[in-house]
Amino acid sequence: MQSNVFRKIADFLLFSSLFIAGCAVLMIWQTTELLFHAVPTGRLVGFVFFSTVCSYNFHWWLTPSSVNPSSRIQWTQRNKGLHFCLYLAGLVGAAVYFISLYEHWAALCFGAFVTFLYSAPKLPQPVFRGLRRIAIGKTIFLATVWTYVTTILPVFVSEATWNGSLVLFAASRFFLIYAICILFDYRDREDDRKDGIRSLITYLDEKGIDKLFIFSLALFTASCLGLYGYHYNTYTIILLLIPGIILSALYSYAKKHFSDYLYYFVLDGLMMFSGLLMLIADI
Repeated sequence: MQSNVFRKIADFLLFSSLFIAGCAVLMIWQTTELLFHAVPTGRLVGFVFFSTVCSYNFHWWLTPSSVNPSSRIQWTQRNKGLHFCLYLAGLVGAAVYFISLYEHWAALCFGAFVTFLYSAPKLPQPVFRGLRRIAIGKTIFLATVWTYVTTILPVFVSEATWNGSLVLFAASRFFLIYAICILFDYRDREDDRKDGIRSLITYLDEKGIDKLFIFSLALFTASCLGLYGYHYNTYTIILLLIPGIILSALYSYAKKHFSDYLYYFVLDGLMMFSGLLMLIADI
């Protein structure tokens, strides 16, 4: 009985996208703590949290049935109304915090626009369905959106000056997220082919996908190590590298086992894991 209740709570947190919204908030905290030695403003945290809830629930509300229906797809089909309500709640919350951050409207609007474009191909209108024909962009685009929202947007809101450490940290986050997205696209490649959505993963063979994953993790590692040149200590560099080490160890397993908890909890959680370790170390 207790395990069943726990499972329902866990399903709700994961599949309603509240967990991934929490990940986004923690990633923003890491950005501001690591680069500016400060905490993010509540206005930015609120905007990103509600925007993530809005965009993800909008995406899943539009998601049809799957070639290989998973627990999440089945949960989504049963809870379309909940996805729509959470989308509206996220939209209202994001709008409220947008007003409080109005002086940064250009950076916020750009983030909202590129986030919308990721889900736009699921809309039935021809102008949006045409985006499905854009080759290779799906994986790169999603990694770019996450990097912008959790790394670049805090820089704009903080009105900080760009320097080499900011660029390297943004690059390390992009290539880690991109490597994670490769696994998601590998799992979803049959659905993408069915829906006519093109990505680099639908074109490459197994060896090509493996090489792309290794290349992405190599650039992630190089970017992290490059922070040594900006006086980041060994302990911090190790914390940043740990998610990549775990991801490389899980790669072969994740290509054969498509558990929703592996993907939406473990792999998604790796995006914020080094930030979580930093937070625990600070406590």
